[in-house]
Amino acid sequence: MNSIPELLKDENATVAVVGATDDPRKYGSVIYRDLKRKGFEVYPINPNRPTVDGDPAYPSLAALPAEPTIVNVVVPPATALEVLVAANRLGYKNVWLQPGAESPESLTYLQVEDFNYLANACIMVQSRSRHAQ
Repeated sequence: MNSIPELLKDENATVAVVGATDDPRKYGSVIYRDLKRKGFEVYPINPNRPTVDGDPAYPSLAALPAEPTIVNVVVPPATALEVLVAANRLGYKNVWLQPGAESPESLTYLQVEDFNYLANACIMVQSRSRHAQ
C-alpha cells in the first residue's frame, strides 16, 4: 500500500477536505484553497455550507460523487473521530489527519481499524503544485 504522501503525488489523486469553509481564519479554508490552487481535484465537505470558494459543498463523505483518494480531516478532535467512523463505513481508508484534529482516541481508532494514515503533518507542506510535476 502506498503511503499517504505517495498517494498525493499521483496525478489523479483527489482529496476530500472535511471541514472546508470560506472563513479565511480557519485552516479548512486555507487548505482547501491551497490544494485547489495547486491543481488538485478537491471535494469540500461541510454540512453547514452549500458552497466553499464557489464550489458545491457536500454535507458528508457519503454524499460525494466519487471516492476520494485521500480524506483530509480539518475539524476538532471530537468531530474527527466521527469522520473517521464514517470514512471506515464507506471503506475510505486513506486519511490525512491535520495537526489539531488528532486525539488519542482518533489515533487509536486509525490503528485498530487498519487505516493507511498520516497524522501531525500538514498537507500544504507535503503537496506540490500539479503544474510543477
